[in-house]
Amino acid sequence: MRELFKNKNFYTMVIVDTALVAAAYILAYALRFEAEIPPDQLLKLKRTLPIIIPVKIAVFFAFHLYRGMWRYTSLVDIKNVILASSFSSILAVSTLFFLRIFKGFSRSVFIIDWGLTIFLIGGVRILIRIILMNHVSDFWSFLNFRRSLATKRKSLIIIGAGSAGEKVLREINDNPRVHINPVGFLDDDKGKQGMSIHSVPVLGTVDQMDSVPVDVDEILIAVPSAKSEQMRRIVDLCEKTGKKFRTLPSIGELIEGKVSIQSIREVSIEDLIGRDEIHLDQHVISQFVKDRRILVTGAGGSIGSELVRQIARFQPQTIGILDASEFNLYQIERECQNRFSSLNIRSFLTDIRDGESLHRIFSKLQPHIVFHAAAYKHVPMQELHPRETLITNVVGTKNLAEISHDRGVDHFVLVSTDKAVRPANIMGATKRLAEMIVQGMNEKNRTRFMAVRFGNVLRSSGSVIPLFQEQIAQGGPVTVTHPDVTRYFMSLSEAAQLILQAGAIGRGGEIFVLEMGRPVKILDIARDLIRLHGLEPEVDIPIRFIGLRPGEKLFEELITEGENIQPTAHKKIMVLRGETFDTGSVSKLVEEILAEADSFDPLSIKKKIKEVLPEYLPEPDSH
Repeated sequence: MRELFKNKNFYTMVIVDTALVAAAYILAYALRFEAEIPPDQLLKLKRTLPIIIPVKIAVFFAFHLYRGMWRYTSLVDIKNVILASSFSSILAVSTLFFLRIFKGFSRSVFIIDWGLTIFLIGGVRILIRIILMNHVSDFWSFLNFRRSLATKRKSLIIIGAGSAGEKVLREINDNPRVHINPVGFLDDDKGKQGMSIHSVPVLGTVDQMDSVPVDVDEILIAVPSAKSEQMRRIVDLCEKTGKKFRTLPSIGELIEGKVSIQSIREVSIEDLIGRDEIHLDQHVISQFVKDRRILVTGAGGSIGSELVRQIARFQPQTIGILDASEFNLYQIERECQNRFSSLNIRSFLTDIRDGESLHRIFSKLQPHIVFHAAAYKHVPMQELHPRETLITNVVGTKNLAEISHDRGVDHFVLVSTDKAVRPANIMGATKRLAEMIVQGMNEKNRTRFMAVRFGNVLRSSGSVIPLFQEQIAQGGPVTVTHPDVTRYFMSLSEAAQLILQAGAIGRGGEIFVLEMGRPVKILDIARDLIRLHGLEPEVDIPIRFIGLRPGEKLFEELITEGENIQPTAHKKIMVLRGETFDTGSVSKLVEEILAEADSFDPLSIKKKIKEVLPEYLPEPDSH
């Protein structure tokens, strides 16, 4: 109760309702006497108005009309308005009768006043709901009272009394098939304490989770915009309760859909690492993609397939999906047919090392934009097979870049990696050479060549997450290379969206660097994953350190010292400018390395790469 009186919105609601009650009473007289109120009735109006107002406001208070948030007005709130208005009218008439001043009143005034009170008090709340929420999707729920469920329902606490929590609560209330009973909210916003949403009270702050005065079966985390630190704190508190807990997806994951109970899922490692909201320049991306023919290489891989999904949102004329893996290509083709049935999808099963095949594909598709995501990415494997990595990551990129130049492609976007910075492995060295090829090609004609460099992507084909999950499922141990090894991480959807944004703002010759946030210890990820499986690290699942693998570094970097890093219009995208390469010189370096690659000797190939690419710094034992 005290929390309610501390809320400044409470006083605003009371003042507005006071004015509406007075207006309803005055209008009732005006309508009854057709705007010409007799002097004796006008005197009665003036004498009784100071009585009517406090009586009705007191009843409204007793019916909890001031605990609800007007922006979330629902069927339950309107029902309470009708009940409160009816009871207040009866009490007002009874009060006037008890005071013996009821004689001589027109009875119809009170009937009109009752109707006007409901109309004004309820109407203002609905109007504010429509204005603030900008939709009327709940129209039908105002026409039907909520039906109670005969079946036993699980009690639910919702963390987050914001828009996401309200939408889920409304869907639960309106869906009789959902056997869930929301019993309260928890929210750290002091202004929400003591309030309610759709008659479900805010019971306290998140820290008070263990002491809520209700029985709880499950907990729902409805804070899709929470940062990683906030999410980690909430998850820790949920784990201490011993109750089952789930979450809504992050804002980035919800970008294509609406908040609903269908989107509720288990808490994942992505939630604990980072949930920053991504603000895309939709207009710029739409202009870049809409009605264009687009080719995505490596379209069956993790990054490539997510790029296809994101591109499809902006109505391209055609998307060409290219991959060397028959199964991966089939998977993304089938998904596109199911999800984007109206989209023109053309699939190409080929290897980017096959220049002749690429020429035929470009002749058929005639793409305006190329997103080049095809590459070998598994670091330890590439250390053993440097020749194959060179031919795919370097020669494949060179083939695509030259054909894009010859065919007059508008934009060519290379998907690169932070491992290209002072590379310590074959994967990073080949990606750095690919960046140099792309930058060199930018000088040749109108095609805008650019690269986008970022760190590790959670749940990508080369991610450590699937390995850890497999090890946990087998009972452990979970293997970590080194206790201090750290990596930058982002989600698949975030990576794809930012690649798309970078391509849209690129003018050619840039290496875009995605802002990866803070680096995360792999050991922390292992421990978090074990806990998310309901187990305790080093108690239920052991952790073993196995040492760094060939080509691995303790720390990754996104830029090299001395590189000219500059901000862009997008806060999560930076750009490296000023570095240019001559196409002929780059081609000569590549030819020298490829000549040595024909020896099939990994040590000789690495030595040659080191000669022509001084920034390549392999570990001594890799020679």
